[in-house]
Amino acid sequence: MAPSHAFRCCKRALNWIPVLFINLVVGWSYYAYVVELCVYTIPGHAERISYLVIFHIFFTMFVWSYWKTIVSRPASPSKAFGLPRAEKELYEREERAVAQQEILKKVAKNLPVYTRTAGGAIRYCQSCQVIKPDRCHHCSTCEMCVLKMDHHCPWVNNCVGFSNYKFFVLFLTYGALYCAVLCATVIQYFIKFWTKQLPDAHHAKFHILFLFFVAALFFISIMSLLSYHLWLVGKNRTTIEAFRAPVFPNGPDKNGFSLGFSRNVAEVFGDEGKYWLLPVLSSQGDGHSYVTRLVHIDSEQAQSVLTQQNGKCMANGETNTSVLGNNIQQHTVDDGKEKIDAGQTVSVSIEGQP
Repeated sequence: MAPSHAFRCCKRALNWIPVLFINLVVGWSYYAYVVELCVYTIPGHAERISYLVIFHIFFTMFVWSYWKTIVSRPASPSKAFGLPRAEKELYEREERAVAQQEILKKVAKNLPVYTRTAGGAIRYCQSCQVIKPDRCHHCSTCEMCVLKMDHHCPWVNNCVGFSNYKFFVLFLTYGALYCAVLCATVIQYFIKFWTKQLPDAHHAKFHILFLFFVAALFFISIMSLLSYHLWLVGKNRTTIEAFRAPVFPNGPDKNGFSLGFSRNVAEVFGDEGKYWLLPVLSSQGDGHSYVTRLVHIDSEQAQSVLTQQNGKCMANGETNTSVLGNNIQQHTVDDGKEKIDAGQTVSVSIEGQP
C-alpha cells in the first residue's frame, strides 16, 4: 500500500511539470516585454504606455482563462446515474453479461441516456459504478467519469469537459492573441536589434530576439489547435466523438448532437453574448443530457423518462411540450411518423404503439 501511494503521489507531482513550464515561459515573457522592451528599449512615453495597456489586457485574459481551465474540477455524473442498492447487489452477483445488461436496461429506462457501446450495450463504468450519461467517458488519469469529456490535457493537468471546455477554448483564443500582440509589437525592435541599429544594452537584445521567436512558434502551435476546436464547437463534437462517432439505438452518427451552427455555439458559450469572451461558466445545460438530432427510442422508455421528468403520464401515443434534461423538445407522433413543427430541427422521436 505504501509504495503504491508514494508512486501515485510522485505521478501527481510530475503531472504538474507541463503547467510549471507554461507558467515559467509566460512569466519570462512578461519580464522580457515589460522590463526589457518597454522600460529599457522603447524611447517614447506614448508608445510605451500604449504597448503596456494593450499587453496587460491580453495578458490578464490569457492568464485568467488558463487558470480557470486548470482549477475547474471536472464534472462527474450525479448519484441518479448510479445503480439503486437492490439492482447493484443483483448486478454484482450476476456473472452472465446478458443478465447484467438486462439490469442496466431496466435502470436506464428512467434516465435520459440514448448512446450505447459499439455493440449496442448500455454504457456502464465498472470503476465508478455508474451508468454513463451521454458524452461521458472515464478518464484513467483523473480516475473518474467526466461529463462531456473532450480529452485530458497535460498542459493544464486537468480533464477538459463540460465544466471547463469554454475556458479551454478561451485559453487557446487568448493565448493566440497574446502571442500575436507580442509578435506585432516586438517585430520592429527585433529587426533593429537583428540589423544592429540598436545597442545591446541590459541584455535586451537577447530577450527581445528570443521573445519574438518563442511567441511566433507558440502562435503557430496554438492556432492549429484553436482552429480544430473551433471546428469542433461548430459541429458540436468532442475530440473523442470526432475520432469515434457516438452510437445511438439507430446506429453511429457523428452529427448526432449537432443542432446547427448557432445553437452549437450557444451550447458551449451560452445564449448571452456579453459572457462569451469572459472565462465565466455560461454553457447551457447540466452536462448529463443533451438535445440530439432524431433519436428513435422505444415508447416504454420515453413514457418512463417523461413521467419522471414531468410527473405526468402520456396517453394514446401523444406527448405534450415538455423538457428532458437540456430542453429536449418533444413532438406528436402519429402512426410512427414524426410531425415536426416549422423551424424545429431537433427532436426525440417516440415510436407509437402498433
